[in-house]
Amino acid sequence: MGYRLGVDVGGTFTDLLLVNESDGSTHTAKVPSTPEDSSIGVLNGIARVCDSAGVDPAQISQVMHGTTVATNTMLTMTGARVGLITTQGYRQVLQIARSFVPGGLGGWVVYNQSKPLAPLALTVEADERIGADGTIVRKLNERQIRAALKTLATKGVEAITVSLINSFANPVHERAVARIARQVLPGLPISLSSDVVPEMQEYERTVTTVADAYVKPRVGSYLKNLQRELKRSMKKVNLHVLRSDGGLASAKAAQKFPVNLLMSGPAGGVSGAIWIAEQAGFKNLITFDMGGTSTDVCLVEGGRAQLRRETTVGDVTVRASSVDVRSVGAGGGSIAHVPELTRALRVGPDSAGADPGPAAYGQGGAAPTVTDANVVLGYLPSAARLGGELELNRDNAETAVQTIADAMGLSLEQAAAGIIDIVNENMFGALRLVSVEKGYDPRDFALIAFGGAGPLHANALGRLMSSWPVIIPPGPGVLCAYGDATTRVRDEASRTFIKRFSDTKATDVAGHLDRLARQAGKSLTGEGVSSREQSVHFEADIRYSGQGLSLTVDVDPAALRRRVGLDAIAAQFDEKHEQLFTFTLDAEKEFVNLRAVVQGKAPQVVAARIGRGRGDPKGAAIGTQMIYADRRRQRATVYDRPRLRAGHVIRGPAIVIEMDSTTVVLPGHAAKVDPLGNLLITPV
Repeated sequence: MGYRLGVDVGGTFTDLLLVNESDGSTHTAKVPSTPEDSSIGVLNGIARVCDSAGVDPAQISQVMHGTTVATNTMLTMTGARVGLITTQGYRQVLQIARSFVPGGLGGWVVYNQSKPLAPLALTVEADERIGADGTIVRKLNERQIRAALKTLATKGVEAITVSLINSFANPVHERAVARIARQVLPGLPISLSSDVVPEMQEYERTVTTVADAYVKPRVGSYLKNLQRELKRSMKKVNLHVLRSDGGLASAKAAQKFPVNLLMSGPAGGVSGAIWIAEQAGFKNLITFDMGGTSTDVCLVEGGRAQLRRETTVGDVTVRASSVDVRSVGAGGGSIAHVPELTRALRVGPDSAGADPGPAAYGQGGAAPTVTDANVVLGYLPSAARLGGELELNRDNAETAVQTIADAMGLSLEQAAAGIIDIVNENMFGALRLVSVEKGYDPRDFALIAFGGAGPLHANALGRLMSSWPVIIPPGPGVLCAYGDATTRVRDEASRTFIKRFSDTKATDVAGHLDRLARQAGKSLTGEGVSSREQSVHFEADIRYSGQGLSLTVDVDPAALRRRVGLDAIAAQFDEKHEQLFTFTLDAEKEFVNLRAVVQGKAPQVVAARIGRGRGDPKGAAIGTQMIYADRRRQRATVYDRPRLRAGHVIRGPAIVIEMDSTTVVLPGHAAKVDPLGNLLITPV
């Protein structure tokens, strides 16, 4: 009997989910995160969950880890000192960028450009040139580049990026520079743009490869240290890390291309939500992950999360596939304040974090937060201990929220309700970004809520979106860890292929896709995934000829060989273009990039089912609680979620508490318990 362990490191808590692979039973744990060294929190959590489950750590064969190490390195700008090698004449590629200034007209007045990850002082040029068709226009001057690398060696660089013009068409010069760099700068990590993102557009390719080198030393050090510590108690454990696109990579692959981990944390929640929703029979959903510092939302259509080809972290945007998660600075720790100038209530983006945390934590925090407002409104009763241990202090919460009430001339409960209303509207805006603004009607999607604070606000968000049912899975506070434990190993290979449809043979496209599939499949085989366990799907980036931006559509190579593929792809592109932009053009279409995505076999994790009960859940009721909802005080029944059974119907107002989260069922709504233990909230 083996176990799989999902581990998700958040800004406030580290969540763990231990899954028995034979019967699907689970054990969870939630421990404080340790930002100074994430591995400490991970190891503390492993000890906690194994102790509570009575499981010997040696029985754990797989550890799947969603990590924020790469993300935090970018956000705090604490990465490596990167040296950049470019083609002669392209030394300022990062400074020129795309000449894009964010923030509209005002941005041109106040915009301060962030410093490039590889400064100009650490950028050198290589005397070489590759043509756009891959031909060698000017051979690499090895003597010159060796001297340039020796100059970098005197400046204390800690990582090297090689990004030469048109290397996506022919990487021979980049590989030669890497060979020389290993001789001149032995032991330094080297990132080649032809390996990281072999696609056209030199700025995007360069900034992505520089970001890869920037986070590589810290990610490598973290994963090596974590592997070493895990091996002490789990001799045969395999460590995998969640990628930004929702797939898994071995620890070795993650260290090789850490730029693929920048959205590792949010991707875990989406993967877990998809798995839970599919077991319950839902394919179309919007995920809503609210934690202590931020809220992440994503749209899932047909059981597949929407992906985007660019990932933005802080001020840096890189060309790397990621789950299309939109974030907003709204979480349980978001601080409410009343600016002196406007006297209008604001919530976030500043957060109390894990230390000192909200005032209700009793750890020295005094600023009013969303959590404090929920305590004042009665949504977090005294029985709802956070993480199963942290007892909330209502007096502290009231004192903190009273500062808002005094500043606004409101009652205590009105001020708390105002905080909740504003944070709900902030999150509603993020939900609109992934649905309405992309041509989707949110009424066609269920809303699945998780994270430590998600179930508190889910019913209210469902009402704003008209997205029903609202699904609250079992253990919503650790669903990100569930995603880590149930997702699949994944890799992709791509190449630039710029050709108009009229100049393209369908069989040529199919041939290129087959070669990309073999390339990506070889990578998975190296991670221990046999070819029999691999599945592949294909994508193409397409645009109208003359446009600068492209859209990604799925491609069926079998259809291409039946001579109907290009017409089908063109129709699919037009349909997607009309959905996003409300129109199509009667213009020639052209390919930009081709891509093969290969995944390993899905883990055979059994969904645990709960016993059946009668419609009346009074056996799970543990008391009542006065709450403030719909502008008046009401009495809500409090339920202990582990006692609920399939078929139970909970009518609002009600509060459902469990170890890692608390669910609020508002008046006029009811929550039905399904066979998997999900709460399905709908209006009545």
